[in-house]
Amino acid sequence: MKKQLDTERKLYTLCILVEDVPGVLSQVSRLFSRKGYNIESIVSGATDKPGITRISIELVGDGLMIEQIAAQCRKLLPVKAVKILDEETCIRREIALIKVTAADRSARDEIIQLVNIFRAKVIDVAKDSLTLWVFGSQSKNTALIGMLEDFGILEIAKTGTIAIERGRSTIYDDSKLKEEYEYGKNVL
Repeated sequence: MKKQLDTERKLYTLCILVEDVPGVLSQVSRLFSRKGYNIESIVSGATDKPGITRISIELVGDGLMIEQIAAQCRKLLPVKAVKILDEETCIRREIALIKVTAADRSARDEIIQLVNIFRAKVIDVAKDSLTLWVFGSQSKNTALIGMLEDFGILEIAKTGTIAIERGRSTIYDDSKLKEEYEYGKNVL
């Protein structure tokens, strides 16, 4: 039975395992650019396997579009695995560093109370500002930023979103067969 693809546009996360070689991130992102897809967020980092990097890419699209770009990614030689995650099947988190004005003791105390409510941390204190660290869902981080706007936000630095599938399923379940890797390398 053929799988019905969703035509509704929503946020998807593509998790891609790649060989840790120079230029691989550029190669993957160029593929999205060539196809005209806008990347909402892209994060690259180490995995539990030496020489393998995990790239998490967020984009808005429909099921068909996501399946097509995932298939294109799988064709790239340094790609080991591609997994499509949607909002319902994964845990997604980001980090934000927020520098906020704390003009006096009263403001500083209010900010610290907000920080505690959102389970964030104060990581730097200056005479007239605080720098905060928050880790969580995009909606949690956005809510905290909204609350801090009244105090005067001086600067924000955010990571992209990292994601992992819920439950026992892993990205390694969708990895290419060993023969597929060897064929591509022997042809070149």
